[in-house]
Amino acid sequence: MQVTETLNEGFKRGYRITVSASELDEKVNGKLAEAAPEIQMKGFRKGKVPTALLKKQFGKRLLGEAMQESVDAAVSEHFKDSGEKPAMEPKVEMQNQDWKEGDDVELALTYETLPEIPEVDFAGFELERLVVNADDAAVNEVLEDFASRTPDYMTRPKGTEAVEGDQLIVDFTCMVDGEILQEAAGSSVPLVLGLDQFVPGFEAPLFGAVEGETRRVEVTFPEDHPSKKLAGKLATFQVTVTAVQEPKPAAIDDELAKKFGAEDLNGLKERAGEAIKNEGESVARSILKRTLFDELDKVLEFDLPPSLVEREAEQIAYQLWRDEHPDDEGPDDEDIKPDDEHNRLAERRVRLGLLLSDLGERSDVTVTDAEMNQAVISQARTIPGRERDYFDLVQKSPAMRSQIHASIFEEKLVDYVLDMVTIKEKKVSKDELLKAFESLDDE
Repeated sequence: MQVTETLNEGFKRGYRITVSASELDEKVNGKLAEAAPEIQMKGFRKGKVPTALLKKQFGKRLLGEAMQESVDAAVSEHFKDSGEKPAMEPKVEMQNQDWKEGDDVELALTYETLPEIPEVDFAGFELERLVVNADDAAVNEVLEDFASRTPDYMTRPKGTEAVEGDQLIVDFTCMVDGEILQEAAGSSVPLVLGLDQFVPGFEAPLFGAVEGETRRVEVTFPEDHPSKKLAGKLATFQVTVTAVQEPKPAAIDDELAKKFGAEDLNGLKERAGEAIKNEGESVARSILKRTLFDELDKVLEFDLPPSLVEREAEQIAYQLWRDEHPDDEGPDDEDIKPDDEHNRLAERRVRLGLLLSDLGERSDVTVTDAEMNQAVISQARTIPGRERDYFDLVQKSPAMRSQIHASIFEEKLVDYVLDMVTIKEKKVSKDELLKAFESLDDE
């Protein structure tokens, strides 16, 4: 096998690889010799089939395998010997398209190589970590939010029209195909307007209703409704409003605390303070991570393979387009062209990504199975009732597992770097923290 350099310009590399016919024939013969003891053909005992006959029977298939193995071995050996790392998947093309058995194989290998990553003196970095002070004002804000989520409902004066957020107490009957269905009737049922608690479309006709009023409501039940009598059917409801109630925030007292699983108000205040702290730490880490990347971006100076930047810029442009047009099916690829800002962001991301990748190779940072499992469990908890579907999806999708692994790996590498920099803490209020977070440029 011969490897000859044909291109060496900037990051571009090109090589001609020649696999001789004798090498291929030797590989085929080796494969035949390995398989021969287990092959049995009519007229011959097992393992006694002549090599010439085996080669006639299986030679072409084995020749294809031998060619692929030779190419893979040549490419692998080249990168091992050269020490270069391709920026993207190398391109391998057969040059002698008129190849026939007995000819040498001529291949062209082309790729862009990754740059050498300069070492960074992280000890010289000074960063600021914001620490939230869970003061009385912040705790009271959380308590008020708790109170608004479990309101008390007070009956409005008779004749008051119901508005969004009001709770109606209703009696109703349901008629489907001319038959009144007792199983679909209700009495003294609470219904909060705006929450879509019932069948889609049920609430809309009840806006503006007053106490004592009866309204006709027509809805079509979903096809997947558990009741076969109702699934996909048009139903007519006669709905009588027996009360219109206005929401009032619950009193902030021991009773409110018990609704949220605390023993008393002091216990709920402790939970509120802990929630502020946990949320603050998460937001503060995002700010610190972004600040770290900003500082690295200032000192990192090395050229980048054009292919990596172009691909990243295209992905950024497409994602930003999707964010701005969430309801569109999607444009043709040629309709979205990266601009200068997309290219700038792409260069930043690629440069930081290469640095983190290099750090990952030179450090002992790894992602354990336990960390992967915990990440999957945490994500699954965000979709109650569909946890098993998410587990199955992750199990069947190598791309999803790779994405989860990459996310954990990046966070651990960030921790690895933060351990080497100087960090000063600054106490701030919750509002100051959120203001600092909102001031970050979109990345």
